[in-house]
This record gives sequence, C-alpha cells and structure tokens, in this order.
Amino acid sequence: MGERRIRKMLRQMESGEPVRVTGAMATTTKLARSAAMARQFGYEYADVRQDGGPQGKQYVVVIVPDPTPEARARAARNRSRYPRAADGGELPRLAPEAVELLKARITFDITAMYTDRQRIVLAGVGAVPLALPVGLVLGSGGMTVVLTVLAWAAVMALLPVGFAVNRRFEAKYAALLRAAGFTPVTDPEGRLRYLPPGGRLPGHGSPFAG
Repeated sequence: MGERRIRKMLRQMESGEPVRVTGAMATTTKLARSAAMARQFGYEYADVRQDGGPQGKQYVVVIVPDPTPEARARAARNRSRYPRAADGGELPRLAPEAVELLKARITFDITAMYTDRQRIVLAGVGAVPLALPVGLVLGSGGMTVVLTVLAWAAVMALLPVGFAVNRRFEAKYAALLRAAGFTPVTDPEGRLRYLPPGGRLPGHGSPFAG
C-alpha cells in the first residue's frame, strides 16, 4: 500500500470509527502493512471482505479501534513521536515479523471466507460469462448452446483443483498462526478465525465493534 493511501487511512482513523482499507491491485502484503501501521496508532485488524472497488471484487481490510491499555499507550507514544504521520511526515518503521503475521491472518481469513458449497455456487455463476463467448464464437444455432454448456462444464471440472490449492494455503497459514500462539475461534457467522494471545473478536466486549 502506497504512502498516500497509508496517510489517508491515518486521517480516517482520527474519527475513532471503524475504517475500511483497500486499494487498486492491493496484495495481502500491502493490506498487512496497512493493518500493521494502523496498529501503531491504536487500531487493530478485524476482518477482510471482498466488496471493494467498482465491481465489488477487491479485498477490503476492516480495522477497528483497539481499546486495550497497551494499544492506547502505543498510540499515544507514536502520535508524540510522529505528529505529522498523516500529513506527509515521518512514519514509524514496521517490524517485518508483525507484517508477516498479519499477512498470515488476512490470507487465512480469505481462504476461509466461503464454504465449499458457496464456492461451487459462485463458480457456477462466474463460469457463465466465460463459457458463453466460446459457444457464440465456435457454434451456430443449436450448437451454440451445446458448446456453451461444454465450456461451462470444463471450467467447473477445475473446481477440485482450486479446492485443493485453497486447503493447502489454509493449512499452511493456520500452522504459522498456531506456531505464533494464535488461538482458533469460531465467529458468529460460523467462520474459523485465528486471534492473537488475549485477542477477542470485534463485538466481544469491545465498545468499538465493527
């Protein structure tokens, strides 16, 4: 995430409200760096969603105020050291290990965002605009429908490969988080999440629930 977007995020955080962070072609590393910077000024990573950008397909990280005394003290310390961080001044340096852990959390949350059944439905709908041009270009009359259906089936046949890749990523980042002392919990939507030691899901005793 570029410095311009980082500084915009810091200005939005001055409201004390939950903030949504995204950007064009934002990678999980860039999103993790944004969340890590927000942590320096009293916010914490809450969740990642896929509803950003003009078509609603970009990933959006949600950060919320962290009400713990440690977070309040860290924020006050960094506001004193970096008074112009939001307006072009010096920014705090981020610990690479903190960024990597946030990247692991964000990536795991992305892999656990949908169930296999939901992925099948989404893939089935998404495969239609991919298959239709094949039928229109290669077929005519009744063959258009036949070729479109065949192309759709070919795309759907790749789903098991996608599921296997997703599970491998999920297992990889779950292992990294467990090794770092993170605890698996189930959120109100039934999703498996990993929280840092002493961490709580937004809304569980926090007045700043997003």
